[in-house]
Amino acid sequence: MEVQAIRKLYKSVEVRLLILLGLSLPLFGLVYLYYNSGNLNWELPQLPSVVEIGLAGLGVFFLLAQFLIFRKRTQGIQRVEDLIGKIQIYTSASLQRIHLLTLSCLLDAIGLLFFKNPIFVVLFAITLVFFSLAKPSPDRIIRMMKLSKKEGDIIREASRPA
Repeated sequence: MEVQAIRKLYKSVEVRLLILLGLSLPLFGLVYLYYNSGNLNWELPQLPSVVEIGLAGLGVFFLLAQFLIFRKRTQGIQRVEDLIGKIQIYTSASLQRIHLLTLSCLLDAIGLLFFKNPIFVVLFAITLVFFSLAKPSPDRIIRMMKLSKKEGDIIREASRPA
């Protein structure tokens, strides 16, 4: 019973991450191709440079925020007694992290579209690294939560396809 509940929580994070990444990548890819082609003209309005700085700053803010919020929310996870409670905290923190990363991807795409500044490509690449780190894996979960061997085996079993 415990394995099924954990499997459901584990899969919810994994599926949400893949869906949001699957939406963000093509969107940014389309903007990136537009950026590199040079011969397409969408006649976009010229926005002030303060908007460009604001978008880049907001992108960096979301990257820092997702990292710090995730760490803060999972910091006391070892004090929780039951494994399901620990996984619920991890799931909630991970979903919030994934949503902030998706917002960062969208800001990067908008920034590149309107300003054609390569800083938005760099920010997107950094965001992809964090997306990779946000993907749940049994080893990451076990190491982060400092689980016992028995709890680690339950996590490994829950992460396998049913």
